[in-house]
Amino acid sequence: MAVTDDAASGASEQAVQSPRQAKSLTIGAVCKGLQQEFPDISISKIRYLEDQKLITPRRTPGGYRLYSPSDVQRLRTILRLQRDEYMPLAVIRQELAAGRMVEEASSSTSSGDGGAPAAPAPRAASPRRMAISVRSGGPTFSLDDIVEDTGAELRLVQELEDFGIIKGVPRDGTRFYDETDREIVRAVRELAAYGVAGRNLRVFKSSAEREAALLNQILAPSLRSRNPERRREAIDALENLAAVASHLKHLLLVRDLRRIIG
Repeated sequence: MAVTDDAASGASEQAVQSPRQAKSLTIGAVCKGLQQEFPDISISKIRYLEDQKLITPRRTPGGYRLYSPSDVQRLRTILRLQRDEYMPLAVIRQELAAGRMVEEASSSTSSGDGGAPAAPAPRAASPRRMAISVRSGGPTFSLDDIVEDTGAELRLVQELEDFGIIKGVPRDGTRFYDETDREIVRAVRELAAYGVAGRNLRVFKSSAEREAALLNQILAPSLRSRNPERRREAIDALENLAAVASHLKHLLLVRDLRRIIG
Protein backbone atom coordinates (compact mmCIF):
# COMPACT_ATOMS: atom_id res chain seq x y z
CA MET A 1 0.00 0.00 0.00
CA ALA A 2 1.30 3.46 -0.90
CA VAL A 3 2.41 5.71 1.91
CA THR A 4 1.42 9.37 1.74
CA ASP A 5 3.46 12.44 2.66
CA ASP A 6 1.30 12.76 5.78
CA ALA A 7 2.41 9.32 6.92
CA ALA A 8 5.99 10.25 6.13
CA SER A 9 5.74 13.06 8.67
CA GLY A 10 5.28 10.49 11.43
CA ALA A 11 6.77 7.04 11.87
CA SER A 12 8.17 6.85 8.32
CA GLU A 13 10.19 10.03 8.81
CA GLN A 14 13.13 8.20 10.34
CA ALA A 15 13.08 5.63 7.57
CA VAL A 16 13.53 8.15 4.78
CA GLN A 17 16.40 10.04 6.39
CA SER A 18 19.87 8.57 6.23
CA PRO A 19 22.66 9.95 8.45
CA ARG A 20 23.97 11.85 5.42
CA GLN A 21 20.53 13.50 5.10
CA ALA A 22 20.15 14.31 8.82
CA LYS A 23 19.21 17.90 8.06
CA SER A 24 16.60 16.97 5.45
CA LEU A 25 13.01 17.18 6.71
CA THR A 26 9.76 15.59 5.60
CA ILE A 27 6.83 17.83 4.75
CA GLY A 28 5.20 17.02 8.09
CA ALA A 29 8.29 18.01 10.05
CA VAL A 30 8.60 21.26 8.08
CA CYS A 31 4.95 22.09 8.70
CA LYS A 32 5.29 21.43 12.43
CA GLY A 33 8.49 23.49 12.66
CA LEU A 34 6.87 26.52 10.99
CA GLN A 35 3.64 26.52 12.99
CA GLN A 36 5.01 28.73 15.75
CA GLU A 37 5.57 31.62 13.35
CA PHE A 38 2.81 30.72 10.89
CA PRO A 39 -0.14 29.18 12.80
CA ASP A 40 -2.17 28.78 9.59
CA ILE A 41 0.47 26.73 7.78
CA SER A 42 -0.67 23.33 6.58
CA ILE A 43 0.69 20.46 4.53
CA SER A 44 -1.79 21.32 1.79
CA LYS A 45 -0.51 24.91 1.64
CA ILE A 46 3.10 23.72 1.34
CA ARG A 47 2.04 21.40 -1.48
CA TYR A 48 0.18 24.27 -3.12
CA LEU A 49 3.33 26.43 -3.07
CA GLU A 50 5.20 23.54 -4.68
CA ASP A 51 2.49 23.26 -7.36
CA GLN A 52 3.05 26.96 -8.03
CA LYS A 53 6.77 26.22 -8.65
CA LEU A 54 7.89 28.37 -5.71
CA ILE A 55 9.67 25.53 -3.92
CA THR A 56 11.12 22.32 -5.33
CA PRO A 57 12.00 19.81 -2.60
CA ARG A 58 14.06 16.75 -3.44
CA ARG A 59 12.20 13.46 -3.85
CA THR A 60 13.39 10.08 -2.59
CA PRO A 61 13.08 6.99 -4.84
CA GLY A 62 9.93 6.19 -2.85
CA GLY A 63 8.38 9.56 -3.68
CA TYR A 64 8.80 11.29 -0.31
CA ARG A 65 9.48 15.02 -0.27
CA LEU A 66 12.67 15.98 1.57
CA TYR A 67 13.37 19.61 2.39
CA SER A 68 16.90 20.91 2.85
CA PRO A 69 17.63 23.87 5.20
CA SER A 70 17.70 26.18 2.15
CA ASP A 71 14.32 24.84 1.02
CA VAL A 72 12.85 25.56 4.45
CA GLN A 73 14.31 29.05 4.54
CA ARG A 74 12.97 29.78 1.05
CA LEU A 75 9.56 28.62 2.24
CA ARG A 76 9.83 30.83 5.33
CA THR A 77 10.68 33.82 3.13
CA ILE A 78 7.69 33.15 0.86
CA LEU A 79 5.33 32.96 3.84
CA ARG A 80 6.74 36.17 5.33
CA LEU A 81 6.31 38.03 2.04
CA GLN A 82 2.70 36.86 1.89
CA ARG A 83 1.97 37.80 5.49
CA ASP A 84 4.06 40.93 6.09
CA GLU A 85 4.16 42.53 2.64
CA TYR A 86 0.88 41.22 1.25
CA MET A 87 2.55 40.07 -1.95
CA PRO A 88 0.67 37.79 -4.37
CA LEU A 89 2.50 34.63 -5.38
CA ALA A 90 3.20 35.94 -8.87
CA VAL A 91 5.07 38.91 -7.41
CA ILE A 92 6.89 36.72 -4.87
CA ARG A 93 8.07 34.50 -7.72
CA GLN A 94 9.47 37.57 -9.49
CA GLU A 95 11.15 38.81 -6.30
CA LEU A 96 12.87 35.47 -5.74
CA ALA A 97 13.85 35.15 -9.40
CA ALA A 98 15.38 38.62 -9.21
CA GLY A 99 17.58 37.47 -6.35
CA ARG A 100 15.72 38.76 -3.30
CA MET A 101 17.84 37.76 -0.32
CA VAL A 102 16.82 34.71 1.66
CA GLU A 103 18.19 34.87 5.21
CA GLU A 104 20.87 32.41 6.21
CA ALA A 105 19.30 29.03 6.84
CA SER A 106 21.63 28.26 9.71
CA SER A 107 20.23 31.09 11.82
CA SER A 108 16.58 30.15 11.76
CA THR A 109 15.67 26.95 9.92
CA SER A 110 17.19 24.15 11.96
CA SER A 111 18.16 23.42 15.50
CA GLY A 112 21.67 22.49 16.46
CA ASP A 113 20.88 18.76 16.48
CA GLY A 114 19.49 18.70 12.95
CA GLY A 115 15.85 18.53 14.03
CA ALA A 116 12.87 20.62 13.00
CA PRO A 117 13.28 24.34 12.30
CA ALA A 118 14.02 26.35 15.41
CA ALA A 119 11.93 29.28 16.57
CA PRO A 120 12.55 32.28 14.31
CA ALA A 121 14.46 35.34 15.33
CA PRO A 122 12.43 38.55 15.74
CA ARG A 123 11.53 40.07 12.38
CA ALA A 124 12.72 43.47 11.32
CA ALA A 125 10.00 46.00 10.69
CA SER A 126 8.60 45.85 7.18
CA PRO A 127 8.19 49.02 5.14
CA ARG A 128 4.87 47.70 3.83
CA ARG A 129 1.60 47.25 5.69
CA MET A 130 0.97 43.97 7.44
CA ALA A 131 -1.43 41.64 5.69
CA ILE A 132 -4.61 40.68 7.50
CA SER A 133 -5.79 37.10 7.07
CA VAL A 134 -9.28 36.48 5.75
CA ARG A 135 -9.69 33.80 8.40
CA SER A 136 -11.90 34.71 11.32
CA GLY A 137 -10.74 34.84 14.91
CA GLY A 138 -7.72 36.59 16.34
CA PRO A 139 -7.46 39.35 18.94
CA THR A 140 -10.24 41.83 19.65
CA PHE A 141 -9.95 45.42 20.87
CA SER A 142 -12.18 47.75 22.81
CA LEU A 143 -12.93 51.25 21.57
CA ASP A 144 -10.35 52.63 24.00
CA ASP A 145 -7.77 50.13 22.68
CA ILE A 146 -8.45 51.21 19.09
CA VAL A 147 -8.02 54.89 19.93
CA GLU A 148 -4.83 54.26 21.90
CA ASP A 149 -3.26 51.88 19.34
CA THR A 150 -4.01 53.99 16.26
CA GLY A 151 -3.82 57.53 17.66
CA ALA A 152 -7.17 58.28 15.97
CA GLU A 153 -9.67 60.64 17.52
CA LEU A 154 -12.74 59.08 19.09
CA ARG A 155 -15.08 60.97 16.75
CA LEU A 156 -13.28 59.51 13.71
CA VAL A 157 -13.81 55.93 14.94
CA GLN A 158 -17.47 56.68 15.66
CA GLU A 159 -17.88 58.25 12.21
CA LEU A 160 -16.42 55.14 10.56
CA GLU A 161 -18.93 52.99 12.41
CA ASP A 162 -21.79 55.31 11.46
CA PHE A 163 -20.91 54.93 7.79
CA GLY A 164 -20.48 51.12 8.06
CA ILE A 165 -16.75 51.15 7.37
CA ILE A 166 -16.06 49.23 10.59
CA LYS A 167 -18.50 47.21 12.64
CA GLY A 168 -17.97 46.63 16.34
CA VAL A 169 -19.58 43.72 18.15
CA PRO A 170 -21.29 44.46 21.51
CA ARG A 171 -20.27 42.22 24.39
CA ASP A 172 -21.01 42.79 28.08
CA GLY A 173 -21.89 46.42 27.45
CA THR A 174 -18.68 47.15 25.50
CA ARG A 175 -18.09 47.22 21.75
CA PHE A 176 -15.17 45.18 20.47
CA TYR A 177 -13.39 45.38 17.13
CA ASP A 178 -11.17 42.89 15.33
CA GLU A 179 -7.67 43.37 13.94
CA THR A 180 -8.96 44.34 10.51
CA ASP A 181 -11.09 47.12 12.01
CA ARG A 182 -8.05 48.40 13.87
CA GLU A 183 -5.93 48.54 10.71
CA ILE A 184 -8.76 50.25 8.82
CA VAL A 185 -8.87 52.95 11.49
CA ARG A 186 -5.09 53.30 11.29
CA ALA A 187 -5.23 53.75 7.49
CA VAL A 188 -8.15 56.19 7.65
CA ARG A 189 -6.32 58.26 10.24
CA GLU A 190 -3.55 58.81 7.68
CA LEU A 191 -6.09 59.76 5.03
CA ALA A 192 -7.81 62.12 7.49
CA ALA A 193 -4.63 64.17 7.64
CA TYR A 194 -5.37 65.08 3.99
CA GLY A 195 -8.98 66.00 4.70
CA VAL A 196 -10.58 62.66 3.79
CA ALA A 197 -13.69 62.12 5.94
CA GLY A 198 -15.60 58.95 6.73
CA ARG A 199 -18.31 59.70 4.15
CA ASN A 200 -15.64 59.88 1.44
CA LEU A 201 -14.75 56.24 2.10
CA ARG A 202 -18.00 54.88 0.69
CA VAL A 203 -16.30 54.51 -2.68
CA PHE A 204 -13.67 52.20 -1.11
CA LYS A 205 -16.37 50.24 0.70
CA SER A 206 -18.43 49.76 -2.45
CA SER A 207 -15.36 48.69 -4.42
CA ALA A 208 -14.35 46.17 -1.74
CA GLU A 209 -17.86 44.71 -1.63
CA ARG A 210 -17.87 44.20 -5.41
CA GLU A 211 -14.44 42.54 -5.34
CA ALA A 212 -15.47 40.27 -2.45
CA ALA A 213 -18.58 39.22 -4.38
CA LEU A 214 -16.48 38.40 -7.44
CA LEU A 215 -13.96 36.31 -5.48
CA ASN A 216 -16.78 34.54 -3.68
CA GLN A 217 -18.35 33.69 -7.04
CA ILE A 218 -15.06 32.20 -8.23
CA LEU A 219 -14.43 30.04 -5.17
CA ALA A 220 -17.90 29.55 -3.66
CA PRO A 221 -18.18 25.77 -4.33
CA SER A 222 -14.83 25.02 -2.68
CA LEU A 223 -15.39 27.44 0.22
CA ARG A 224 -18.66 25.68 1.03
CA SER A 225 -17.20 22.21 0.70
CA ARG A 226 -17.62 19.81 3.62
CA ASN A 227 -14.15 18.45 2.90
CA PRO A 228 -11.82 20.27 5.38
CA GLU A 229 -8.78 19.84 3.12
CA ARG A 230 -10.55 21.27 0.08
CA ARG A 231 -11.91 24.16 2.14
CA ARG A 232 -8.43 25.00 3.52
CA GLU A 233 -7.02 25.00 0.01
CA ALA A 234 -9.86 27.29 -1.12
CA ILE A 235 -9.12 29.73 1.72
CA ASP A 236 -5.43 29.76 0.76
CA ALA A 237 -6.43 30.45 -2.85
CA LEU A 238 -8.84 33.17 -1.70
CA GLU A 239 -6.07 34.97 0.21
CA ASN A 240 -3.80 34.77 -2.83
CA LEU A 241 -6.53 36.07 -5.14
CA ALA A 242 -7.25 38.91 -2.72
CA ALA A 243 -3.56 39.85 -2.74
CA VAL A 244 -3.43 39.73 -6.55
CA ALA A 245 -6.58 41.89 -6.76
CA SER A 246 -5.09 44.37 -4.30
CA HIS A 247 -1.86 44.55 -6.32
CA LEU A 248 -3.80 45.02 -9.56
CA LYS A 249 -5.89 47.81 -8.03
CA HIS A 250 -2.71 49.52 -6.87
CA LEU A 251 -1.24 49.32 -10.38
CA LEU A 252 -4.40 50.75 -11.94
CA LEU A 253 -4.40 53.58 -9.41
CA VAL A 254 -0.75 54.37 -10.18
CA ARG A 255 -1.51 54.37 -13.90
CA ASP A 256 -4.42 56.80 -13.48
CA LEU A 257 -2.44 59.09 -11.17
CA ARG A 258 0.35 59.25 -13.75
CA ARG A 259 -2.20 60.41 -16.28
CA ILE A 260 -3.36 63.12 -13.91
CA ILE A 261 0.11 64.53 -13.40
CA GLY A 262 0.81 64.33 -17.11
